Amino acid sequence: MDPKMIALKERFSGGESDDAYRLLGAHALPEGGYVFRVWAPRAKAVYLVGDFNFWNTKEIPMEMDPHGIWEARSRFAKKGDRYQFYVVHRDGAAVYKSDPYARRFAPLPDKASVIWDSDDFTWTDDDWIKGRAKSDPFCKPVNIYEVHLGSWMRHPDGRFYTYEETAARLIPYLKRMGYTHVEFMPLTEYPFEGSWGYQVTGYFAPTHRYGTPEGLMRLIDACHAAGIGVILDWVPAHFPKDESGLYEFDGTPCYELSDPRMNEHREWNTRIFDFGRLEVISFLISSAVFWLREYHVDGIRVDAVASMLYLDYCRKDYVPNRFGGNYNLEAIEFLRKLNEHAFLACPGIMMIAEESTAFPMITKPGYDGGLGFNYKWNMGWMNDILDYFETDPLFRKGKHDRLTFSLTYAFSENFILPISHDEVVHGKKSLVDKMPGNYEEKFASLRMFFAYMFCHPGKKLNFMGSEFAQFIEWDYQKELDWFLLGFESHRQTQDFVRELNHFYLDHPSLWDNESGWEGFSWISADDCDNSVAAFRRISKSGDELICVFNFCPVLRRDYRLGLPEAGTYQAVFSTDRKRFGGSSTRLGPVIAKNMPFHGLPYSGVFTLPPLSATFYHIRNRIQ
Repeated sequence: MDPKMIALKERFSGGESDDAYRLLGAHALPEGGYVFRVWAPRAKAVYLVGDFNFWNTKEIPMEMDPHGIWEARSRFAKKGDRYQFYVVHRDGAAVYKSDPYARRFAPLPDKASVIWDSDDFTWTDDDWIKGRAKSDPFCKPVNIYEVHLGSWMRHPDGRFYTYEETAARLIPYLKRMGYTHVEFMPLTEYPFEGSWGYQVTGYFAPTHRYGTPEGLMRLIDACHAAGIGVILDWVPAHFPKDESGLYEFDGTPCYELSDPRMNEHREWNTRIFDFGRLEVISFLISSAVFWLREYHVDGIRVDAVASMLYLDYCRKDYVPNRFGGNYNLEAIEFLRKLNEHAFLACPGIMMIAEESTAFPMITKPGYDGGLGFNYKWNMGWMNDILDYFETDPLFRKGKHDRLTFSLTYAFSENFILPISHDEVVHGKKSLVDKMPGNYEEKFASLRMFFAYMFCHPGKKLNFMGSEFAQFIEWDYQKELDWFLLGFESHRQTQDFVRELNHFYLDHPSLWDNESGWEGFSWISADDCDNSVAAFRRISKSGDELICVFNFCPVLRRDYRLGLPEAGTYQAVFSTDRKRFGGSSTRLGPVIAKNMPFHGLPYSGVFTLPPLSATFYHIRNRIQ
């Protein structure tokens, strides 16, 4: 046997493979035809079936090697042919199984895999990839637009746009609006539309819904040409119980845990991966690296990490670990290994954990006891800030700690502040509809919400539609309500978000110094009676913004705040501007006088428009 093939199999069986897709699946032969390999160690027999043999279940028997890998060849197989594996269980039952390593799937309701490779695709993003490898994402602006590709925009008759058609519309929008990254909800193949892609059957195949694998490559390549990074959602926690998928693949628990007490998430009706099984580790790590390496994606957001970390996640009865605790030790080790392989394969990428608990050191290196991600979603901030903004302003004084508590841990991890799809579905209301008050106050609060988010330490993520204040909840079955841009308040909100995004990009004080207190300093954190907060954001060069917030629909004049330097402070951005739909309260320059206040050597008198955020910058320093 070829020494390279032996090495591939040994690394796969040893849980050390990040390129198992080069071993398993369908691969072209030099002499023509294809060789097929599938891991099914406890199967009684496996047969290769497809268009190339008229789906005859007995014509092409596969042979198993000592690694549990079955192999067969067909000189008639060609690119584009559908195929499956006919897996015979030890009890004699047989099931058609799709290829776990397939690069493409047939359109639903067909569950067949499709022979495919994209070796002839030519990428044009070499400079982007080289620049990414040398960059430090922590010191750069990160403003992510989260997108569900099937419902961002559609044809008038309801058909999905293809990957290429999406590129022609989405990329100019991202550039115009000032986003740095786009994050796609899962594009790995999935059977059930209502899962939004989070119940995956094809871990190496882009979904057929929007076109070909090359179409997705063109979309990503075009994003890079425009300076837009691409992040993919990826689901290694669990998989659906579809008969043709990974579920009991060889007739027994194969990819999933074998213990029936621990192998299911009953609330999702899914099976849990066996993170202690070496071949499963190779499968999952290879899937993540595949998207990074073969599709040039710039980051992977790992879904449902909390469900992986805890053995008692959403279950009253569980089997403790060997120390008697509730940590899933095998999953913890898998995540460390996953991140290690990802960063070695593609330097400069982002590995993001969607993790909702206080599990320690998510974004610390694995060699230092952490999990090795470089970013974590700040779910605590999200819950607190939404709770605060949903409260009637008359009662916000009782929840002032919701604004300030996140700063007690803001630098414990490298955080992304997420307002994701999960916050605008299932009766939670859209972002603008969460805001209390009358029509005008809802929009004013929404503008203020975004402004507070962009001034708070942490990178940013917003779900599509929030930028123009979509009023109804997100519905995956139809496109966003773009017609709302025909109404002034929605158009003004979109204009506001665009200007805020570009203001963020243009001011390093909001993004280049977020690792500690040197980049953030409270001025006033405790004025709960007036629902006012103010703080400084300071860049590495020492330039800074003064960020002032009035969370009540009351105009406040002659409000004194401490200031760090003597001079004149000018408002450089306000959510209250008329063109955004605000009251356009006149904001004159603020003169910092030699009057200590709030622990600072100077202070000035400010005007605070109702429900507003205003950013100030010193214009004329007095030495």
